[in-house]
Amino acid sequence: KHKLGTDSSEDQLVYEESDETFSCFVYKTKSRDFLVVGSVATESAEYQFLDANNPDGEFQMIQPRVDGLEYSLAHYGSDFYIVTNKDEAQNFKLVKAPVTSPGMDNWQEVIPHREDVLLESIEIFKDYLVIEERKNGLTEIHIKKWDGTEDYYMEFQDPAYTAYTGYNPEFDTKVMRYGYSSMTTPNSTYDYNLESKDRELLKQQEVMDPQFSPDNYTSERLMAKATDGTLVPISLVYKKGVEKNGENPLLLYGYGSYGASMDPYFSSVRLSLLDRGFVYAIAHIRGGQEMGRHWYEDGKKLNKMNTFTDFVDCADFLIGEGYTNPDHLYAMGGSAGGLLMGAVVNMRPELWNGVVAAVPFVDVVSTMLDETIPLTTGEFDEWGNPKDEEYYHYIKGYSPYDNVVAKDYPNMLITTGYWDSQVQYWEPAKWTAKLRELKTDNNQLYLYCNMDTGHGGASGRFKRFRETAMEYAFILRLEGIDS
Repeated sequence: KHKLGTDSSEDQLVYEESDETFSCFVYKTKSRDFLVVGSVATESAEYQFLDANNPDGEFQMIQPRVDGLEYSLAHYGSDFYIVTNKDEAQNFKLVKAPVTSPGMDNWQEVIPHREDVLLESIEIFKDYLVIEERKNGLTEIHIKKWDGTEDYYMEFQDPAYTAYTGYNPEFDTKVMRYGYSSMTTPNSTYDYNLESKDRELLKQQEVMDPQFSPDNYTSERLMAKATDGTLVPISLVYKKGVEKNGENPLLLYGYGSYGASMDPYFSSVRLSLLDRGFVYAIAHIRGGQEMGRHWYEDGKKLNKMNTFTDFVDCADFLIGEGYTNPDHLYAMGGSAGGLLMGAVVNMRPELWNGVVAAVPFVDVVSTMLDETIPLTTGEFDEWGNPKDEEYYHYIKGYSPYDNVVAKDYPNMLITTGYWDSQVQYWEPAKWTAKLRELKTDNNQLYLYCNMDTGHGGASGRFKRFRETAMEYAFILRLEGIDS
């Protein structure tokens, strides 16, 4: 804490987070009434609050951290509104508690837990409560008036889309800013009047191609049946006129970790593939959170294999539906999605003509055993701790580096950054070396190391497009497209 007009040497420590598995942050509630210090780990949270008009006061605890208990905090009127998974609410629920006594014993249910709806976050306005939800793999914006006179969902037209509340710092307003994108609609920012339901487009991502029109492309939402019978969503887009004759080049993208949902989105650079006849597809595999919290739980730790088998099952489904065949099928993923690429080329190498693995996390056992690497201890909640024998054997069963054997592998482009602090360059380097030593084919295998970049690749307005161009060039050459 720094008091204006005093020397920085007089600053006071307000709070120190001593647990390295937690991240710590501070913010002011939208009502401007309270300062909040939060500490959050993968599966636990803790919040303290202080009257913003009394900055020299003592912070009060909402609910001390408990393993497995997650919650987040907002303020309205005389209550705190809390999104939480308390009482096995896997998809989260909304509760409230009086500011005067906000402990867990006083949490009162506002929106109950629902098995088929994931409650992701809330946005509070003076007259309205806005809830971001996820149902059937798609995002929804749910609007309720505090006095109970209105309760409705915003309507969107595309079969596969992404909608989300934007930056809304104002409390006393009837206008909500939100973002929207789909596989055919460029990223758009709107102002939405919560009362009249009128929406105004403020800005839309510019597409430099003067011939571009969303009407030139078709988007679909499909459900593939996984090996265990689970239905896995697939979002895909292609140029109108493409026939389902089994001969189309198709690029299948996936991630499937950390509960990160890979929602359908627009990409202007992707048009260069679509205009050359490619189908582009996103496999919403387990390990993300597209279908609810269980989707994440069913794709982590001792359920991690579901992530990889889901991706393979999506590929088989698209082949069976006539979108492509193995001679024209390509896969792409980065970071934990690079782990996905490494796993599926070990499992089904014959399924892919080419694979792009960007900054891939491929030496899982060695990395998770080394607690001197910055991210390792915080990752135990995602992969498990291989110092536990059960986790050791399970992780080793899918870790890409540990499962390279003498057999044919597809054409592969592997990328890394010398300054990557999240997946150090030696992981993809040693994986590439082992593949070169053992693979029995004559397919292409490239390792590209950018000596200037980290985990996010090249920065700047244009340098990042050079890396995308390289990845696309790799795929296009395999497809025999040279212009």
